[in-house]
Amino acid sequence: MNVTLPNSPKEWHRKVWSLSWPMILANLTIPLVGVVDTAIMGRLPDPRYVGAIAVGVTIMNALYWMFGFLRMATTGLAAQALGADNLNELAAVALRAAMISLAIGLALILLQVPLNLLAFWLFEASDQVETLASAYFGIRIWGSPAMLLYMVELGVLFGLQQMRATLLISVILNVTNVLLDLLFVIGFGWGVEGVAYGTILSEWLAAGLGLIITVNAFKRSGRALAIPEHLFQRERLAALFHVSSNLIVRTFFVQLPFFMLTALGATLGDLVLAANAVLMQFFFIMAFGLDGFAHAAETLAGHAFGARDPERLRNASKFCALWAGIIACALSLIYAVLGPQLIDLLTLLPEVRETASQYLPWLIALPIISVWAFMFDGIFIGTTRTVELRNSMFVALAIYLIAIWLSFDRFANHGIWLSMSLFMVARSLLLALQYPRIEKLAAVRD
Repeated sequence: MNVTLPNSPKEWHRKVWSLSWPMILANLTIPLVGVVDTAIMGRLPDPRYVGAIAVGVTIMNALYWMFGFLRMATTGLAAQALGADNLNELAAVALRAAMISLAIGLALILLQVPLNLLAFWLFEASDQVETLASAYFGIRIWGSPAMLLYMVELGVLFGLQQMRATLLISVILNVTNVLLDLLFVIGFGWGVEGVAYGTILSEWLAAGLGLIITVNAFKRSGRALAIPEHLFQRERLAALFHVSSNLIVRTFFVQLPFFMLTALGATLGDLVLAANAVLMQFFFIMAFGLDGFAHAAETLAGHAFGARDPERLRNASKFCALWAGIIACALSLIYAVLGPQLIDLLTLLPEVRETASQYLPWLIALPIISVWAFMFDGIFIGTTRTVELRNSMFVALAIYLIAIWLSFDRFANHGIWLSMSLFMVARSLLLALQYPRIEKLAAVRD
């Protein structure tokens, strides 16, 4: 498989952009689904519809993000196998992760009743919002095997630096979702259930297409996706479990503040819940856009780490961070200039527009605050330094919880957004302090 790392600054700029731009476009289609869902619900004559989608999507995202290790661990391990030119291990990484994803997806379907009860025990939304959100959850859960397999497929393709293939799959997933939402909700009048049905049909389509593309990527490398002899080797499985378990804990620590943002917002009333749902679309656009550079950092840093090349690891980190910082500043400027107009696009309700505008300054600042957390996440995931990730996220979460405890009663929703901002700053600083150790480890020869 002829994949090499750059040598000159010009080549690094070109390489970072060649990997990042497909992922930026692909990632931006992901929050666009939430934007369309929110916009469609925002045109119905009651904020409870927007609130129901906010709660339902938060629950499903929390579930999927808890299993985000499937994509992250697969990317890091696949990129390192590629850097070490070990195609047998590359195939084994893909097959192990695919089997685990399907098993977890089936378990989620079987456990949907207790998961539903637990999720809505954690929320204090109105009865009408909970009823609608529960119906959404009951439909969406049937797409979980497909969505988790799709994560694995993305992880393999990221590791192979096949970013344009991931763009194709992501665009088909999200464009299909948007079209089906419009058909089911606007055309058929199915409401919240229509949004859920549109999503699961899109997820199964994307998983099938991703499987075909991933198998073809292996064939182009000169090796079919056959079952390696060491697929179930205890040492390899133990390494996967070690990486995955740390990423599960890390993901829980990362996602808890986002879950609490919706849960605490719900206690302030349906109006604040709806306004936060609108503003979170700004955050998702920012996060998924900047993640294009984080994903480039994952595969480039993982490749350099697998090749035991600390100089190229440093260059991968430096050039990805440079371009991510530039784009973050551009996003903050866009939100500052066009923020009110963007809010108006997402809801027709004057009271929701007015409430969301009160908290817009937080979203203007967040791209510049958050970009470094995303970048270091990508570097640490690509090099599978998951213990450091887990521990750093624990400390960042503790800082967040202290901030919430001190600010929520006094500042209400402003306290929620303040605490989220401090959480992102803490993530960045804690990982930055530990980055030099990764370069030292990359210099160690096996």
